[in-house]
This record gives sequence, C-alpha cells and structure tokens, in this order.
Amino acid sequence: MHVFIGGAYNGKTDYVKGLYEQHQMVMLDGELPEVAPACDVLVIKNLEKWLVTQNLEEDEQVVQTVLATVQTLEQQCRLVLIVTDMGRGVVPMEKQARLLRDTCGRLYQALFKEAEQVVRIWYGLAEQLK
Repeated sequence: MHVFIGGAYNGKTDYVKGLYEQHQMVMLDGELPEVAPACDVLVIKNLEKWLVTQNLEEDEQVVQTVLATVQTLEQQCRLVLIVTDMGRGVVPMEKQARLLRDTCGRLYQALFKEAEQVVRIWYGLAEQLK
C-alpha cells in the first residue's frame, strides 16, 4: 500500500495520476469498498468523507475496520490511498469536527505503519517519508 498525504488542494491527486498513468487505474472518492473493482491500481482518495459517515465515538473500531478492509483490498490489486492532513492548524470547536480530526490522526498512524511507502505532497512537490 502506498499512502500520499498533504493539505487540501496541494496536488496529491494530480501527482498520483501522473505516477500511475501507465496503469489501469480506478479512482474512488470518499468510498471504502469491500471488494476492489477490476484494475491494476485502486486509488482511494478523501477517505475522510467516508469517515464522516461512521460513528466516530468508537474510533478504535473504525480504525480496525479500515485496516481490515485495506488488507483485503491489497490482496486484490495495488492499493493507493490519498488522505488529507488535517492535524495542523486550529482545533475545531464543533465536537464532530474534533472527533473527525482525532480519528484521522489515529487512522493515519495505523495506515502509515502498515504502508510500504508514505509520501507527503506539498504544493505538488513530493517528500518521501517512508
């Protein structure tokens, strides 16, 4: 699994499209499928959109669900995740927004631990983290 992280509108999607342009790629936005579509590379972006639909009060269960699903998808094709860094800046006042930020932090830690490669994209420039 390869994970690409960066701020909103920092060029993550364009970078990944360029990197895998020679492959049969399927890109899903805000979805976490249980079964991968037929492709060489499955790109899942904006995982935080899917997270919003979950019960973030039970974030450990959510993290474990994502990890199990990701491991299943990895057996079916090359998996690429594009996630938004939301851990910097002002902590939101709204409870749900704080829960999302906290869950993303815990999830990203778990994903980065499992990933073969982690790349930060900052205004279109790639920095290899792992």
